[in-house]
Amino acid sequence: MFNDKYNIIPVFLAAVFHILTFGGLVVAFDFSSPVRPAVPLAITATLVTEADLPPPPPVEEPEPEPEPEPETVEDTSEQDQQREEEAKRQADMRDEQERIRLEEEADRKRRAEDEAERKRRREEEVERLRAEAERKRQEDLERQQLENQQLRQIAEEEEMERRRQSELEDEEMRLAALSADDKSRWAYAIQQQITRNFIRPASAPENLECIVDVKQLPGGQVVNVEIGRCNGDAAVRRAIEAAVNKASPLPSPHNPRVFERDLTLIFRPEQ
Repeated sequence: MFNDKYNIIPVFLAAVFHILTFGGLVVAFDFSSPVRPAVPLAITATLVTEADLPPPPPVEEPEPEPEPEPETVEDTSEQDQQREEEAKRQADMRDEQERIRLEEEADRKRRAEDEAERKRRREEEVERLRAEAERKRQEDLERQQLENQQLRQIAEEEEMERRRQSELEDEEMRLAALSADDKSRWAYAIQQQITRNFIRPASAPENLECIVDVKQLPGGQVVNVEIGRCNGDAAVRRAIEAAVNKASPLPSPHNPRVFERDLTLIFRPEQ
């Protein structure tokens, strides 16, 4: 592109314009106006001195025009490229800001969802622990009630057993008291019958005393005799055993309730 550094084109165009204008005036003056003779004119004038003239107005000098800066013609394609780059940079910046905003919004939403999930789980855990504690409390209460019921039942049974045992003991004591004399008389009768059949050995001591265990049938027949503790020798033991067998059948008690199959007698022949 031509760079008119010294304004040649404007000066040239101005010169051509003035030449054409001046030529047009000359042609118009020569051919459009008829030639007339000169007529003298009467002129009336007044003499005016320099003192009569008003002072001339001050002449303002024109300010010098600034020198025109050299015109620079930039490459349009480069400016367009710069504008496109700037627009792209602005668009990228807006996209990046939008991306950051969306990421922050998504992060806030994710944190809110995570917090809501943690809160829900905490509430569920608290509810589970509460339900577990309530269930355990109910189980403990039911178990305690069952144990108390069992303890009451055991206590009642023990009390009933104690009363029954006490009643039995009272009855036994009453019966024992009633049959004491009958049993004593029966034991004395057995003792006398054995003594009558006892042949005292020469080795028998004066204070002879032996424990005799006798097993008999309901009719008084002796089926077994054993000598326990005894202060006599073997001959004394054999004599006592022979006396018991000879005394069979043993006397029956007057009161059948005092009869016993197994008897333990203290044999003293002097009595």
